[in-house]
Amino acid sequence: MKSRFSREASADLLAKALVVALFTLLSVNLVSAYLQTRRATGLLLLVSESLVVVLTVVRRRARIVDRSATAAIMTAISIVGPSLVRSSDRLAVVPDSVTVFVSAMGLIVVIAGKVALGRSFGIAPANRGIVVAGPYGFVRHPIYAGYLVTHLAFACAYPTKWNLVVLIASDTALVIRALCEERVLAKDRTYQVYCRRVAWHLVPGVF
Repeated sequence: MKSRFSREASADLLAKALVVALFTLLSVNLVSAYLQTRRATGLLLLVSESLVVVLTVVRRRARIVDRSATAAIMTAISIVGPSLVRSSDRLAVVPDSVTVFVSAMGLIVVIAGKVALGRSFGIAPANRGIVVAGPYGFVRHPIYAGYLVTHLAFACAYPTKWNLVVLIASDTALVIRALCEERVLAKDRTYQVYCRRVAWHLVPGVF
């Protein structure tokens, strides 16, 4: 039991260190791009990802964790992916003012979701307590929905093939990760009742 706890603690520490390292690399790229171009869309993505770092460090220990290979791979891709995007000199699909607005809307959703979630936030699909308040009254995964919006805005601001491939892969993994989380939480009766009230995973009326 002690050995298992030690392995879990080491894995948790490694995950936190990885998140911080990836965020640092992303910060260097996006801050540098902003200083050169004054385009703020990348900075809003940076703010969104910074919340991942903070809440990963302070999150509470999970009651039940999905340790399947699928959950581990999808979680890794969805976490690592956004940190690999890069700014570019390519012409944006729409004006920066539009992508800033869309990104800001996504960031507001992310912040609202994380405020409601608090220390129940985590990386791997797990049960860290059921949260049903705030934006969770509209969709089951408001934070992920906010990520998708900010990622869309970033892709429109910096539409390179690399960014599109990275974001499509990471966001597909994000959706699968959300479903893995639901599979874990579905064992909790409180969550079963919640799902009967809130039917949508990410987008009200769509999915």
